[in-house]
Amino acid sequence: MRKIPLYIKIIAGMILGVAFALLAIRFEGGVQFTKDWIKPFGTIFINMLKLIAVPLILASLIKGVSDLKDISKLSRMGLRAVVLYLFTTVFAVCLGLTAVNVFNPGKSISPETRTQMMSAYGVDAGKKQQEAELQKGAGPLKFVEDIVPDNIIKAASSNSTMLQVIFFALFVGVALILIPADKARPMKDFFDSFNDVILKMIDLIMKGAPLGVFALMATLVAESPGWEIFKALGKYAVTVITGLVILIFIFYPSLIYLFTRRNPVQFIKQVSPAQLLAFSTSSSAATLPVTMECVEKRVGVDNEVSSFVLPIGATVNMDGTSLYQAVAAVFIAQAFGLELSLTTQLGIIVTATLASIGSAAVPSAGMVMLVIVLAQAGIPEAGLALIFAVDRPLDMVRTVANVTSDCTCATIIAKSIGKLEEPAKAV
Repeated sequence: MRKIPLYIKIIAGMILGVAFALLAIRFEGGVQFTKDWIKPFGTIFINMLKLIAVPLILASLIKGVSDLKDISKLSRMGLRAVVLYLFTTVFAVCLGLTAVNVFNPGKSISPETRTQMMSAYGVDAGKKQQEAELQKGAGPLKFVEDIVPDNIIKAASSNSTMLQVIFFALFVGVALILIPADKARPMKDFFDSFNDVILKMIDLIMKGAPLGVFALMATLVAESPGWEIFKALGKYAVTVITGLVILIFIFYPSLIYLFTRRNPVQFIKQVSPAQLLAFSTSSSAATLPVTMECVEKRVGVDNEVSSFVLPIGATVNMDGTSLYQAVAAVFIAQAFGLELSLTTQLGIIVTATLASIGSAAVPSAGMVMLVIVLAQAGIPEAGLALIFAVDRPLDMVRTVANVTSDCTCATIIAKSIGKLEEPAKAV
């Protein structure tokens, strides 16, 4: 009997989850039943993925860097990763600004609807503003300062400080290269074995992915706010999704064909399990284990590249987030009747690029950084409340863009240094 591919199982879980929720909300107590008896399975699934995110980064990066045996290889990959990440991020911001200026979604918001949404989501927006104030009060090099941890145990205790974990792993990997091979061997053998254990844990966790995705989708639909607000924000949502779809299905596949001569359709099929999991979890960090598995086993990227490029990408390469921030900023300005000059919109490109790099790889982190973008452009920060109603579903799609960008950049870098094997058959 032919084995059902994982991505088919995940799609089935998503569809069944939505169908279950639509049926449950028709019955009295159905929403509460979903929260009490279905939602916990989705939470457990995400927690399992988050559980191995830090160990995966430590094991894969230390193994990958120490395998290089030459620091010059590390610098070459690092430079190419930075250039590619900046290029795709700036393109995403420019695409977002183009889309929002073409569709003008904010001009369709009536004053009555704006007042209603501000009232409904003002409290949540206020919380995000408070979090953003901490970011705005920091100096220009604060994000660089935050990369270096003062306590690795503390840094490893939170997925929001993933850059600090990456810094430590790179530091250890470089040190292993620089000491004599016989002294490095015991520790290297440990991390090689540790990495194999983590990969096996990923395989075991992914066996429960269809159930986890079912629970996540059922909860999302059951807990959604009233559909009237969604209708009011429909044009904004369409604008964001249009930009993200162009990124995911046109821009990235074009880069793959241009730089690797691979079949773009086959590439999307190969990374589809990571895309579907990104969609259901809204977290690049939680999806990282599956992203690495897809890129290595299905696309053919060498572990030497994937273990270095992907963990960094999951933390700093947020194309979907940067596109969304550009669209959201102009949308809110339009909703308040503000006209943004070309200079202001160019400022949004710079700020959104830097803000997306600073966003944590966890659900809705981009909302916090969006406040900084709004402040820079002189847009009322309270307007954040206007987009809260649809942020969660849009966060799901923009995470797909983030993960696809990571896969694309890893594949291109692997090709450029001769570390890309023949594509594996999608399974």
